[in-house]
Amino acid sequence: MASKPDSQQTLLVQAQRVQLNAHAPYSHFQVGAALVDEAGNTFAGCNVENAAYPLGQCAEANAIGAMVAAGGKAIREVLIASPNTQVCPPCGGCRQKIAEFANADTMVHLATCDGHITTMPIAELLPLSFKLTPLA
Repeated sequence: MASKPDSQQTLLVQAQRVQLNAHAPYSHFQVGAALVDEAGNTFAGCNVENAAYPLGQCAEANAIGAMVAAGGKAIREVLIASPNTQVCPPCGGCRQKIAEFANADTMVHLATCDGHITTMPIAELLPLSFKLTPLA
């Protein structure tokens, strides 16, 4: 499913807005993410660091958590806003989290601070993602 440029801009605005609230006192690398679920609802999240580094939360994970808490089941598209002029692709764990709620052609938009957006399907970002096969 290809996304429309206006949906990318809507997601960019929401991701950049929540990015300002990121708690990044250690890395100073504020990230924002916004996604659209299967019903067309939008959810956003920012990274939240912790002095015990493994306990921090990525922006993508927080946006997914907000979607699930509201009853969303699937990601139609997601945008990750970088705080600088380089795209900020999701970490491996977040790629898997996105894949859990996506299909192979769910689009992932990677935005720089100046609004340049690179788009690719999650299957390109995470080939051969882990899928749990229910027991028969």
